[in-house]
Amino acid sequence: MVLVLFKRWLGKSRKGDGSGHQGRESPETIVARIACGEEELLSPFIAAYEPFIIKATSRFCKRYIDPAHDDEYSIALSGFHEAIRQYEPTAGKSFIGFAETVIRRRLIDHLRKERRHAPSVPYSALEGTGEEGRLNRIEKQQSMRHYAAHLQAEDRRQEIEEFNAQLQRFGISFAELVKSSPKHADSRQTMQRIAAGIAGNAELLELLHQKKQLPIKDILPFAGVTRKTLERNRKFLIALVLIHAGAYPHLHAYLTGAAQQKKGGSEA
Repeated sequence: MVLVLFKRWLGKSRKGDGSGHQGRESPETIVARIACGEEELLSPFIAAYEPFIIKATSRFCKRYIDPAHDDEYSIALSGFHEAIRQYEPTAGKSFIGFAETVIRRRLIDHLRKERRHAPSVPYSALEGTGEEGRLNRIEKQQSMRHYAAHLQAEDRRQEIEEFNAQLQRFGISFAELVKSSPKHADSRQTMQRIAAGIAGNAELLELLHQKKQLPIKDILPFAGVTRKTLERNRKFLIALVLIHAGAYPHLHAYLTGAAQQKKGGSEA
């Protein structure tokens, strides 16, 4: 189940955003004001968070990023601007966490694009011919595959970290999820169905984020289970709702794939 992913990919939580922003207003408040038309706040806000953008980009690239010379900074800056325009407070994620997610994914897209164009350069223009050249080409191809796998693993790990931070806002820990996870596959499937229904209902989702509690009374009409069952699986169900409604493509893909696999096995 998805709990296996938590154990495998969870790293240490990052501390702070490192932006050095000294304003009294939270970044969420400033982004909301920009969204309401106060465009004059945009440039100062971006300038104030330039250290955060540099830090996030350098952490991803595993080297210091020079804003004046490295293309990665321009891509990250564009991602930060995109995050300002797309941020939704009701999603339950802090702006800083959301911005770093967008920055990281834009950088990943950039690297993938570079790798797609790389084969267009003939290896013969870069390497010798013969057996040595062939071995060099194989080594480079293996290196590219290894790097692609590393990027995917890093993306998953950071996604789990972000999900962990969101769970903490609901007073839930991974240890509690392990204990509260339904033991039977059918029960887990039922919880997934209910979670998808909650995530697809804007009113229920807003209630969940506002009260940080499961709106059991409003869920009962379509849940198809008893109140006691909902209360017993409350923490696990909240975690599933956050995955379905949030920006967690790896976790969501895992849930979808597991459900399809189970369905296929049942039909066989």
